[in-house]
Amino acid sequence: MIGKNLPIINDNLSYYFSQINQYPILSPEDEFNLAVRYKEKEDVEAAHKLITSNLKFVVKVVFEYRGYGIKPLDMIQEGNIGLMVALKKFDPHKGYRFISYAVWWIRAYIQNFIIKSWSLVKMGTTQIQKKLFYKMGKIKGIAHEEHRDEKIEELAQELNVKSADIEEMQKRFAGRDLSLDSKLDFNQDVSFLDLLPDISPDQEKLLGDRETDTALKEEVDEALGNLSEREQFIIRYRIMADDPMTLQELGDTFHISRERVRQIESEALRKLKEKFARTAQTWGTA
Repeated sequence: MIGKNLPIINDNLSYYFSQINQYPILSPEDEFNLAVRYKEKEDVEAAHKLITSNLKFVVKVVFEYRGYGIKPLDMIQEGNIGLMVALKKFDPHKGYRFISYAVWWIRAYIQNFIIKSWSLVKMGTTQIQKKLFYKMGKIKGIAHEEHRDEKIEELAQELNVKSADIEEMQKRFAGRDLSLDSKLDFNQDVSFLDLLPDISPDQEKLLGDRETDTALKEEVDEALGNLSEREQFIIRYRIMADDPMTLQELGDTFHISRERVRQIESEALRKLKEKFARTAQTWGTA
């Protein structure tokens, strides 16, 4: 029975074990015949029997990785996907059992899921890092040992990697994800979130900025009020618009030349600058 020598984690796992234990292990002959039926005729019933009869092997592989803190049912689901992929690629005429071939796909899917789920930060982006990830126990074990550098060098030679690769993985293992809602060990009433500084602007600054914007808008409106209607139109649609009109477009609007539009624009800008300069002097003496 699949659950006999494996730890039972919760009721969901117990129920799953009870379900997959209903499917018998196939004999080599039955397995071969079913695999041939699936490969040559895409027989769905044959595929179902091959998959269900090997689900318990997926569970055995999963429990080899139970030390990584990932939920077993999640790993089982990924391992089952690997099992189904293996069936699509399996050639029964090669002469070996299906599970002997499928176990490589099962491990690959489980390992890929673990390395993606273990941390929000990618732990293994290269083949060497992925290889070292599954040597986590050894790497973490020598982190605080005496003669650490010598131990790292020995492990690097054993794994055929560089010492710098092992040191890099030690840093990654030490920087596990941390929930901001977690409580401080010495004060269960305070979370890490409580210690983060508030970088948003204070209410006084927001109010001051809003008053400044309002004053500037009123000043601009007053300055524009000293211009003629044509000058206002050209300033608004030539200078202040997000998508400004060209001199030619403005000339066509007022039936004047491009050069005349440019002259009106220059005169209007001169008036505005004089108005703003007087206002600045007034504010300076206030």
